[in-house]
Amino acid sequence: MKSIFDTVSKECSKAVTNAYSTSFSLATKMLADSIRQDIYNIYGFVRFADEIVDTFHDYDKEKLFNKFESDLEAALEDKISLNPILNAFQETFHKYSIDKHLVNSFMNSMRLDLHKSDYLTDQEFKAYIYGSADVVGLMCLKVFVKGNGEKFEDLKDSAMSLGSAFQKVNFLRDLKADFDDLNRSYFPNTDLSQLNESSKEAIIIEIEEDFAKGLVGIKKLPLEARFGVFMAYRYYSKLLDKLKKTPALQIKSTRIRVPNYKKIELLTRSYVKYQLNLL
Repeated sequence: MKSIFDTVSKECSKAVTNAYSTSFSLATKMLADSIRQDIYNIYGFVRFADEIVDTFHDYDKEKLFNKFESDLEAALEDKISLNPILNAFQETFHKYSIDKHLVNSFMNSMRLDLHKSDYLTDQEFKAYIYGSADVVGLMCLKVFVKGNGEKFEDLKDSAMSLGSAFQKVNFLRDLKADFDDLNRSYFPNTDLSQLNESSKEAIIIEIEEDFAKGLVGIKKLPLEARFGVFMAYRYYSKLLDKLKKTPALQIKSTRIRVPNYKKIELLTRSYVKYQLNLL
């Protein structure tokens, strides 16, 4: 029965989320049942594309990416795929009438990671951020507002700002791996081999501006989504606080993280704020 295959496909997307990101998985668990699976489906899709370009070093990445992209196109057109991750994603894609432009922009940014190492201008950087992060936030927003076009347009800018903030925090946190291991430099006008406190501060100020815009939108989200997204915001804000307190030289040499016990503490405090209607 097709329904069994669809159930297995969704379980695969959930398993990918739980395996690859404890923080995102925790935040997703705070979403309402009615939308949680669709966020798993989106995450599974974007994670697999990202894994191809970031970690499959012993294989022909471009060949794998081309195959994944071809399978994606077929899944969206045929409304089925034998790749369970794509089968789950196509269901969410059609359920909420996600704009194909968002999917194409994401895949274009991922393809850049196959060959492009440096982002030398603000325009290049913003284009990459839009495709790699903003559009993911917009896909999720489609789910959060359950396809409501008016609500989507009202919250669109905030969702993009929040996506940008998350991605820039990831870039700063993963500076060592991106620069040393993958030979990538995302931040324009910044010599990461000579990262200093003033350069770090400029990046952090930009992220804080994105967070402020994103928080405005979080407060307007439907109740089914608000606490889960707020939880993700709180986690990344905590991570940014740690990065602010970490010397630039140390950021270049180690990966900063928030321990699991701190994540639970954040969850508890965030829930109290939510219940007291302080959000």
